[in-house]
Amino acid sequence: MPTYTAHSAIGQREDLSDVIYSISPTETPFMSSVGKTKATAVYHEWQTDSLAAATTANAAVEGADASDATLSPTTRLGNYTQILQKTIKVSGTLDTVNKAGRKSEKAYQLAKASQEIKRDLETILLSNQGRSAGDGSNARKMGSLLSWIKTNSSAQTNGGDPTTIGVSTRTDGNTRTFTEALLKSVVAEVFVSGGSPKVLMVGATGKQKVSSFTGIAEQRFNVTGNAPTTIIGAADIYVSDFGNMAVVPNRFMRTRDALILDPEYAAIAYLRPFQTNELAKAGDADKTQILVECTLEVKNEAAHGIVADLDMSL
Repeated sequence: MPTYTAHSAIGQREDLSDVIYSISPTETPFMSSVGKTKATAVYHEWQTDSLAAATTANAAVEGADASDATLSPTTRLGNYTQILQKTIKVSGTLDTVNKAGRKSEKAYQLAKASQEIKRDLETILLSNQGRSAGDGSNARKMGSLLSWIKTNSSAQTNGGDPTTIGVSTRTDGNTRTFTEALLKSVVAEVFVSGGSPKVLMVGATGKQKVSSFTGIAEQRFNVTGNAPTTIIGAADIYVSDFGNMAVVPNRFMRTRDALILDPEYAAIAYLRPFQTNELAKAGDADKTQILVECTLEVKNEAAHGIVADLDMSL
């Protein structure tokens, strides 16, 4: 008599896990490290100022009249807000049927769209994009961080800094090996400019490159007995001559750049924070838009630096 097996039985329930697995990264290190502020117009403005250069010629004759005033105006800077949006459309049936891994399809898709916008925004902030006022046919665009950094920069001979900060883009040159000497030169420039660099932001291979700098290869945990030895092969803090910098990998920045940042001197200015807009129904489906309008405020570009045109291969 043949055995009755699962191969021929009818009515077996499906075995579908009630968890949806995704490893798509959602961390946005730059956005998370800088401040937030409010924009009240599509062209968001701020001011910078600086002291006169220090001099050894400041010596007055006894009894002399006061010197002439040497005053200079502040510098007025600005950036355009950029609108980022995504729209989802879910049928009433799909949102009602029993589903694995989520109760509401609409809520699940809204959460995904929100994370996708954040990833897009992080990528835009760290891209090589100049600002644009836009018009009826072309979207407004903010000037990204790379369009602002000019004072403290190391670029390849055929590369170049933005001509006008916030407006122009960088000129990418041929790539060269990322060395500690290049990093030190820009960190020193930031210090001389008055900055206090706190973050070294690099891509994934850039993080590995920093970990290969001299000074880490011989570090090991102390162990006793037969316990395995742990070799420290990563650098999370770079101790420079002018203070410690956290080495932060960022999946959404260009791999050819190493950014030296003081997060205190950058912020995201929101004209319209993240919001959802229920769009008009045109049938048996819900259509929802997620939207944010914001721009990058670089409070003083001399607080930051860039080592550009890098080949991060090990």
